[in-house]
Amino acid sequence: MTGSASVRRYDSARVLDPVEFYHSGSTAFFASQKDQRFSYCLYVPAAYKTATTPLPLVVLVHGTQRMAERYRNEFRDFAEEHACVVLAPLFPAGIVVPGDLHGYKKIDGHGVRYDHVLLDIVEEVGQRYRVNTERLLLQGFSGGGQFAHRFAYLHPERLAAVSIGAPGRVTRISQDVPWWPGTANMKEVFGKDLSLPELRDTKVQMVVGGNDTETWEIAEPGLDAGGDTRVERLISLRDNFRQNGIEVRFDIVPGVAHSGLEILPTAQEFFSTVLSR
Repeated sequence: MTGSASVRRYDSARVLDPVEFYHSGSTAFFASQKDQRFSYCLYVPAAYKTATTPLPLVVLVHGTQRMAERYRNEFRDFAEEHACVVLAPLFPAGIVVPGDLHGYKKIDGHGVRYDHVLLDIVEEVGQRYRVNTERLLLQGFSGGGQFAHRFAYLHPERLAAVSIGAPGRVTRISQDVPWWPGTANMKEVFGKDLSLPELRDTKVQMVVGGNDTETWEIAEPGLDAGGDTRVERLISLRDNFRQNGIEVRFDIVPGVAHSGLEILPTAQEFFSTVLSR
């Protein structure tokens, strides 16, 4: 059965343009042409073939385990239903420091500006596909959740919506606390101040499993992280956003621990409401 299925697949490929075939549906991983240390895969829905206007672009940022392809696959049905293109970048571990797992989470990792890496990939995708690269729908879980809310501080004008999933460490809006626990010196660190008006114009979801209470990975004695667990820390970030006039949809998924795949349906529901508007 497996062999015959493979034959059918390649037989069908012969009646298509080979380039288009491998740039449709679930794609391969492509190296970023700006920096080939990084790569990305896509899901391009069937609606793309007949679309006359740019399709929305959903960006999924992986956690520490770097399951970029797995998250992309979980969004295939969503992409077909909502006629959007899904982009899953891969930030490999150990880019600058051997064994380093965390550099991308705080945006500037050992001199690599991961926000710029993502924006370069988005630009590259926009050159190849008819997609809306001006206002993205960004989702990240765990380490990706750390990246997502910090990216939102730096580039709110590029986001239609952001879903922040269970970050282990949070950066709260503060003019008194420096980066990364706060935002006081963003201009000094990144050359760009936080724009609250533009962030208020971004649809924001924060989502975490109700049983996401393990602390072994995220404990940092002496650091005000907003609580001990990911649930507590995300609540502190929600309250911080609301105190700064930013509306937040806050979801606690019952019975779920630290599982990105199990919170994806809630993130997809949020994106569905954004796209329907």
